[in-house]
Amino acid sequence: MKIGVSLPVREMQDDLKSIVAFAQSAEELGFTHLRVPDMVLRPKSGHLHESMTMLAYIAAVTEKIRLVPSVIALPARQTVQVAKQAAGIDVLSGGRFVLGVGVGGSKEEYEALGQDFATRGARCNEQLQLLKLLWTQESVDFDGRWDKVQGLGLNPLPRQQPIPIWIGATSIPGAAVVQRIGAYADGWYVLCSPEEFPGVKTRIDGAAKAAGRDPADIHTEAGVAVVGPREAEWQDRVRGWQEIGLNQLCLRTLGGGLTPQQHLDKLREIVDLIPRV
Repeated sequence: MKIGVSLPVREMQDDLKSIVAFAQSAEELGFTHLRVPDMVLRPKSGHLHESMTMLAYIAAVTEKIRLVPSVIALPARQTVQVAKQAAGIDVLSGGRFVLGVGVGGSKEEYEALGQDFATRGARCNEQLQLLKLLWTQESVDFDGRWDKVQGLGLNPLPRQQPIPIWIGATSIPGAAVVQRIGAYADGWYVLCSPEEFPGVKTRIDGAAKAAGRDPADIHTEAGVAVVGPREAEWQDRVRGWQEIGLNQLCLRTLGGGLTPQQHLDKLREIVDLIPRV
């Protein structure tokens, strides 16, 4: 099982030295990937840097750890611009980028970014198709409802062709999200309980088969907090997800009111305590 960690940018805020130290420590300790949250215009989310900018910064000071925004509200953004940013980070990082996307739930954010909240699901499906074309073809011809690209392409193309896409959803995703994951995702972020997981996975596996894909090609990741109200049970939760058969986990030092140094100390503390099934 691959085990990554969430970069605690909300609590480290503008302490760039600590942010870099956390990312580098995660890499040195053997964590496989680094997740960074993303919100553009949601003041209640607190202090939060733009995820793609932050990951470009982290790419320059790391060498191996994979870099993941989780998740970008894709339909709120311009498709070709996201494709270019993702390709750029993938090149700059040597092929370590994974794009985490969702449709988001803030109507106010969509309005501020000039996009239609009501059609975000259908637009996301179209965007996912275009992204993969832009990452794999030097010249793209695409005539969609929202995006039209004729005889144009990215230069440079990303190292990974295509860049892996992971999809975030609600704890029990609806039919449209299940179909989206089955048709387009390389992985999905599990927000349901372990008891609910088999049922959700069965639905997604069915959607993958209906789309002509092998369900085994769609990976899974859950998050486990190692601080806060559930700190005492984090190892049991890791064991539980391992036994269910998830491909990946993301451990979080967020939510315990830690100082930047305490985040670093906690990261080093837990690495040798991670259960291995």
